[in-house]
Amino acid sequence: MAEKTARSRRRPRASGVGKGKEHLSFIPLGGLGEIGKNMYVVEYGDDMIVIDSGLMFPDQELPGIDYIVPDISYLEANREKVLAVLITHGHEDHTGGLPYVLPRLNVPLYGTRLTLGLIKNKLQEDLPNFRPKFNEVKAGDVVQIGPFKVRFIAVAHSIPDGVALSIETPLGRIVHTGDFKLDSTPIDGRITDYGAFAEEGDKGVLLLTSDSTNAERTGFTPSERIISGTLDQLYRNYRSRRIIISSFASNVHRVQQVVDVAMRFNRKIAFLGRSMIRNVELARELGYLKLDQKMIVPVEDIGRVPDNQLVIMTTGSQGEPFSGLVMMSRGEHRMVTLGSHDAVFLLASVIPGNEKLVNNTINRLFALGCEVVYEPGRQIHVSGHASSEELKIVLNLVRPDYFVPVHGEYRHLVRHSQLAQEVGVPPRNVFIMANGDVLTFTKGLQPKLKGHVPSGAVLIDGNAVGGLKSDVVRERRDLAEDGVLVVAATLGEKGALAAPLAIETQGVFISDDHKRVFDEIRAAAERGIREFAGSRSVDREAVAKVIRSRVRDVLRRRNYSYAVVLPVISVIGEDHGADDTWMEKDFF
Repeated sequence: MAEKTARSRRRPRASGVGKGKEHLSFIPLGGLGEIGKNMYVVEYGDDMIVIDSGLMFPDQELPGIDYIVPDISYLEANREKVLAVLITHGHEDHTGGLPYVLPRLNVPLYGTRLTLGLIKNKLQEDLPNFRPKFNEVKAGDVVQIGPFKVRFIAVAHSIPDGVALSIETPLGRIVHTGDFKLDSTPIDGRITDYGAFAEEGDKGVLLLTSDSTNAERTGFTPSERIISGTLDQLYRNYRSRRIIISSFASNVHRVQQVVDVAMRFNRKIAFLGRSMIRNVELARELGYLKLDQKMIVPVEDIGRVPDNQLVIMTTGSQGEPFSGLVMMSRGEHRMVTLGSHDAVFLLASVIPGNEKLVNNTINRLFALGCEVVYEPGRQIHVSGHASSEELKIVLNLVRPDYFVPVHGEYRHLVRHSQLAQEVGVPPRNVFIMANGDVLTFTKGLQPKLKGHVPSGAVLIDGNAVGGLKSDVVRERRDLAEDGVLVVAATLGEKGALAAPLAIETQGVFISDDHKRVFDEIRAAAERGIREFAGSRSVDREAVAKVIRSRVRDVLRRRNYSYAVVLPVISVIGEDHGADDTWMEKDFF
């Protein structure tokens, strides 16, 4: 077991902080009550380490938002205390927030080889000029980071190189499982290290925080290896067709099985989708994917390969709008045209919230004449998360004094807490937490949920960042629900109307007598404008407010929806400088 010492950012201690060093806190900033945006903080005295920095994809309540990351205002307020970020594995729900988080904290990042490779690819794309401080570790390594002694423990998951963490602190040991399952026959032969968990349990574990995703599922999660048998059968059933397979781009084990079965059936393979191609290249380069270059067909050459000798592997298993499979289903892919000669396999379960997108994609594929295999009963997907019996095994190996279920919706956390009690953890020693809660341990005292730190969601839209209560999101919802009605008015210098009003609508439902309605809206707006005639100067904001009020009165009288009324006021002879608010956007 290798041991390393990290050089932490030491700084002078302020007087009077010695007493604070006797407190150890566990603080989730994301990942509780939800699937995604995992981020956890371990704090001792004046030092903190952060575990994971993930993202979560938005639902239909957040139109136009690309993804959601944790609110790190607590970490930013204590930036000088943060020593490092530790990443358990390479999935987006544990790494996707790093482009937002790392530049704000600028601390060392610890992860295994494949995990750091995936992160490097992402950061090079999103932040090409940013140079993070990478520290590569492997399972079995022990690293000293300030007062924290961290042991990295091998775990099996649906992506290679995952690790759990055992964090030794002056007040006790915290074991964090990360995402895991107890797969006895993993594709890469790297099993979860039962012995290491048992060793930590023998030393004494103060707190266990464990993956709750599959806490509701009884028994054991099947091995990833069963997918090989499914693929073998599917390749036999569709021997004469071209095969298109869609899966998560990060599931290197799944890619390896597709490759292995394709080789047995003498098929070549083409990879489509930027993330799929990038991850395959990285996994091959680092030795996590065994694939003969002779099997790979460049996408521009797939038309030269007979249907019964080709497999195309692509992204799009979740119905992502611009993914390879979705573009094919719409007939918009520039390289692949689907038809009755194709069999499509969706080797992934549907993430909650994506059902409509996936179903629409499947329907379009059937309409093109494809045979589509997507039913869960066909054993086309295996979870990477431990089920109830596996969770109980880890609880028995670690034997923690206290337990916090993490990574799951609230019902998963509750069920996992019940499993802990079934194996002997006292109910008063089990804590169901929420994001932002602070679980504090003090030597000689019962731990308490004490206080709350800022937490929640930060919305990412392109390069723009905003809070969950952002006015932009509210405006998008209003536009989506009721549409917008624009009234454009050109006024003279003394406030009189200088040209006929222009009225435009987008998404506003108006009955067949729309000309009469527009006449009423125009008349109401003109009456409002006349109130300002003769003014020495034009107050655009006041004019816009009156127009909005009068137009809404018309819409309400006719029982129309509450459309967004957007007055656009121009004044002849005035210079519209950079600070001029020529368009009023305060909807309420």
